[in-house]
Amino acid sequence: MLHVIIMAGGVGARFWPRSRRSAPKQLLDFFGEGTLIEDTVRRARRLTSIECIWIVTNPSLKEAIQRALPDFADDRFILEPQGKNTAPAIGLSAIHLARHDPDSTMVVLPADHRIPDLDAFETAIHAAAEVVCGREMLATVGIHPTRPETGYGYIQIDSTAPPIAPNVFRVKTFAEKPNLHTAQLFLDSGDFLWNSGMFIWRVPTILEQIAEFLPDLHSGLMEIAASWTKPKSSEVVQRVYRSLKVISIDYGVMEKARNVCVIKGDFGWSDVGSWEEVWRLSPKDEKGNALRGNHLAIHSENNLVDARDKFYALLGVRDLVIVETEDAVLICPREKSQEVRTIVEELERRHNANHS
Repeated sequence: MLHVIIMAGGVGARFWPRSRRSAPKQLLDFFGEGTLIEDTVRRARRLTSIECIWIVTNPSLKEAIQRALPDFADDRFILEPQGKNTAPAIGLSAIHLARHDPDSTMVVLPADHRIPDLDAFETAIHAAAEVVCGREMLATVGIHPTRPETGYGYIQIDSTAPPIAPNVFRVKTFAEKPNLHTAQLFLDSGDFLWNSGMFIWRVPTILEQIAEFLPDLHSGLMEIAASWTKPKSSEVVQRVYRSLKVISIDYGVMEKARNVCVIKGDFGWSDVGSWEEVWRLSPKDEKGNALRGNHLAIHSENNLVDARDKFYALLGVRDLVIVETEDAVLICPREKSQEVRTIVEELERRHNANHS
C-alpha cells in the first residue's frame, strides 16, 4: 500500500510578515488558489486514498491545519514534540507506518510546493514507487533546472550508469545550495537537477538506512515505538524525541546511502521559497508588476505588492517587494527576498512576540 506523508511543521520565515508561527507558509494562499497545504492534500489524493495520507507537524500548528482541512481525520496527524529537521520527522513517520502497514511504500511530500501539472506529477511518483518496490532503493524527485538558482540544493545524475527505468537514474552526489557561479556551472553541465525534497521508499528500507547511518536516531525511534503499548507512552515520546539530534534526511542518509536514485520531474514545480518566487509565479501587468490589493503603479516595473487594507501608490520604483499585514509592512528589493528571515531572527532576538 502507498502512504503519503505530508511534512507541515515549518514556519517559512522568508515570508514574514504574512508567515508567522501561528500561520506558517503552508497555511497561506499566495495565488488565490487555496492554501499550499490544501493543494498538497489534493495532490496526495491522486496518489492514494485519504485514509493513507498523514500530516506530520507540531502540536501548536495542528489546530490551524485542521481549520484549513476540516475533513482531515484527527487520527491522521503525526505530532512531533519539537522540530528536529527532516530526518527525525521522517523517522517518526516511518515507525508510525510500520505499526499500521509494515511493508508499505512511503511518499514524503513537503506541504509548501506548487505543482500545476498534476498528471505528470502523479505519473512520476507512481514510476518511482514502482522502482523502489522492486529494489531496495531510496528515490528522490529531481527537477530539470531552468535557471542558475542559488536557493535550491542540487542532485547530480550518475551519467556513467545506465538508467534504472525510463527517466529514473542513479545519483552520483548531492550538492548544497550553490553560489551563482557554481549554479551556472551546474546548469551548463546538464547533469544536475534541483533537489525537490520529495522522497519515495519502502518503510523497511528507510528504517534500515537510518539504522546504518543515524544509529542514535534509530535507537530513539525504536524506544518510542516500543513505548506505544505501555503506560506513560507520551512521556517517553517527549523525552526521547527532545534528545534527538537536529539533522536533515539529505545530510543524514541520502548523501551517504549507496542505493539512491532520482526520477526527473517535469510538472512545473516550485517550492515557493521566497517572495521573489511568488513574483515569478504570479500574473503580471504589462510592466511586470504583480499586484494584489488596492494599488496604483506609475512608471514602476517588476514589483510585487501584496496589499490588504491600505492603498499603495508606486511611482518610479522597480524590483521591490511590498507586503502588508495588519501589524507590519515589509519593503525590500526582490533580490534580497531570500534574506527576509534575518528580520524574523532579529525580532526574536529582541523578544518581540507580536511580530515574530
